[in-house]
Amino acid sequence: MFIKSFKLNKKIIIIILSILLLSSFVAFYSFATNEGNNEKDKNSFIKWVDFNVTAEALKLTANLDISSHQNNAENPYNWIELLAYLACKNGGNFKNFKKSDLDALIQKIENGETISDLTSNLKFYDYYLESYSAILGQFIGNYSIEVPSNDNSKIFENRYGIKAFLPIAKNYNFSHYDDFGNSRSYGFKRTHLGNDLMGSIGTPIIAVESGIVENLGWNQYGGWRVGIRSFDGKRYYYYAHLRKNHPYSEGLEQGITVKAGDVIGYLGMTGYSIKENVNNINVPHLHFGMQLIFDESQVDSPNEIWIDVYQIIEFLKQNRSEVYQSNTKTKDYSRKFDFMESNLSD
Repeated sequence: MFIKSFKLNKKIIIIILSILLLSSFVAFYSFATNEGNNEKDKNSFIKWVDFNVTAEALKLTANLDISSHQNNAENPYNWIELLAYLACKNGGNFKNFKKSDLDALIQKIENGETISDLTSNLKFYDYYLESYSAILGQFIGNYSIEVPSNDNSKIFENRYGIKAFLPIAKNYNFSHYDDFGNSRSYGFKRTHLGNDLMGSIGTPIIAVESGIVENLGWNQYGGWRVGIRSFDGKRYYYYAHLRKNHPYSEGLEQGITVKAGDVIGYLGMTGYSIKENVNNINVPHLHFGMQLIFDESQVDSPNEIWIDVYQIIEFLKQNRSEVYQSNTKTKDYSRKFDFMESNLSD
């Protein structure tokens, strides 16, 4: 009896051990697979963007988006989706863009096809959609802005439209050309990662988008400069070579929130010097740059993504912030019409 019972228990023990061994293997495999997936997810962010969407394409798609929302269309357009589709069709090269391509796309949508249907088999659509969303995602939307009323006071008006501003204040002249990628030699040989906007010393510089002042102070390459991070963390705006002695607007400090359209500083020619407050730039101008950040490892590293903003500047010429001298003693300027958006009240 004892021997028979022992044999039975031995079999049970073997089965139990086998189950435990199998469970351990499954658990280990699952852990290893999850670790692998986590590692893969960790490194699956976008590492390069070549942005060459033309101002024409930006304006045409923006107008479709804005008018469809203003007219309460049943299925309003999303300009970023339209641009991502067009990018797939022209291989990401908007030098080949034709308005007829956009017209054909709109005709298909009006005939009942959806963007989802039209892009389901487009290999790089998701890449362009994510890239362009990172660049343009906060340029159009709902906002409120002050407007003059009949009794010479100001009232807030709710709008849907372009809520990003040109970095040069309204009624101030400037010129620029597409100089992204040009050679620079101060310090070491490198490429120019922005767009130079030539203007007069003291011209008020405007925050393109609402965000947090992340960097402020002297940089030997950019002189007096300001770095502003968008609320979603995707964009870092860089404004450099600000005015000697009085580079920043009154009250500007690191860590504060600025609104799109606020005066943040004044155009100058500082930089190219280890010593602070030195004018070593030959021509007064604003260096304006936009860095894309898909992962924090891309901040202050060799993996930074800076895009060509020339066409964006051309696009934003239609939306400029009007300013006035708000402090005659310091000769500081402020925006004339206040601005509010949902990000600012969160």
